[in-house]
Amino acid sequence: MKLKVCGLRATDNIDEVLTLSPDFVGFIFHVRSARYVGSYLDPAYAKMLDGVEKVGGFVNEDEDFMDDAIERFGLTAVQLHGQESPELCEAMKRAGVKVMKVFSIGANFDFSQLSPYEAYVDYFLFDTKVKGKLGGTGKTFDWGLLDQYNSRIPFFLSGGLSLENIEEVLQLGIPQLVGIDVNSKFEDKPGLKNIEKLQQLKEILDSQHYA
Repeated sequence: MKLKVCGLRATDNIDEVLTLSPDFVGFIFHVRSARYVGSYLDPAYAKMLDGVEKVGGFVNEDEDFMDDAIERFGLTAVQLHGQESPELCEAMKRAGVKVMKVFSIGANFDFSQLSPYEAYVDYFLFDTKVKGKLGGTGKTFDWGLLDQYNSRIPFFLSGGLSLENIEEVLQLGIPQLVGIDVNSKFEDKPGLKNIEKLQQLKEILDSQHYA
């Protein structure tokens, strides 16, 4: 199970998170987010980070804006949270980065809408649908809905993941579920991750790997 830690922006905190060897770290480039990188994240510092996938989170941004962020921060992947088209996903693939397309899941979610994206994404990411919110809500959705997922594309699960429910996630038994994306339940405040909680999470994931 791959681990993505999202909503990072403080250099010292990122350094601490990296000691836990996550597979992905996420930086949010959406100005309305409480975890917006703004002037917190030094592009030169981000560009020097290696050994981890660096994911930029965007919401309905244009191709030029994302291309600039990819270059300035050395991003290796983009996570698209808005109504981005399959064509834009294809353009990001051509830019040489991995593409994670996010879909917010509610009770009546139609998984057939994913099919136009399959040729242009590396991963889907499923978050919780909350009116007026795009990620970082701390809320889960009904994971039973994932039984309807029949795509070959691997996906990450997000939305309210915590130490209290991670064992349930690991028992879902869905082959395409390859990673988790954690955020608000592992914070002391927006943008500042709690290293002790992340350490406990990593130990759980590692014990699952060697079980």
